[in-house]
Amino acid sequence: MHGPALVSWLLAALAAGSGGYCGWRVRRWSTEPACGGHHRARRESDVLEAAMGLGMAGMALLPGVFWGWPYALLAAVLLVGALAGRGAGLRVHRLHHGIGALAMAYMALAMAGGSAGGHSGHAGHHGQPGGLPLLTGVLLVYFGAYALWEGSRVLAAGGPVAAAPLPRACRAAMGIGMFAMLLSM
Repeated sequence: MHGPALVSWLLAALAAGSGGYCGWRVRRWSTEPACGGHHRARRESDVLEAAMGLGMAGMALLPGVFWGWPYALLAAVLLVGALAGRGAGLRVHRLHHGIGALAMAYMALAMAGGSAGGHSGHAGHHGQPGGLPLLTGVLLVYFGAYALWEGSRVLAAGGPVAAAPLPRACRAAMGIGMFAMLLSM
């Protein structure tokens, strides 16, 4: 990601915080007794969201060093995880994870495509747009709408912070992070 260093650090903190919280939820799910298919689907979702958040944090902070194939590989693993989920629950959420994984791979490959002659960077670094403008625009609309939708659900849920609104807030934060990363391509 290019742009002001402060924005990259804030985005990385947002993504790492969301990913860390999802990782903590995975740990919590593993200590509770199994509650059937919903329990397993929630745990799978949290694993994918934790990996996505930590991958986004890395993409925001280390674009010149690790940008490209390692992140595309992570996105491929996330896509397989989203599509291979077991059980009937949370199908729409799995679809969202699949779109997120494809968007991550797209960003990683588009930005890696700007590297030339051993120079680390991406196409946007030289004033050229990274990726396909139409696809980038569609993904911007999707993640912008998703962040607004999840944010409205957080506001509508109300109640204590530690209750149900916190996972939704993390999903809204991840949507905002994806939007910001796409915008900076």
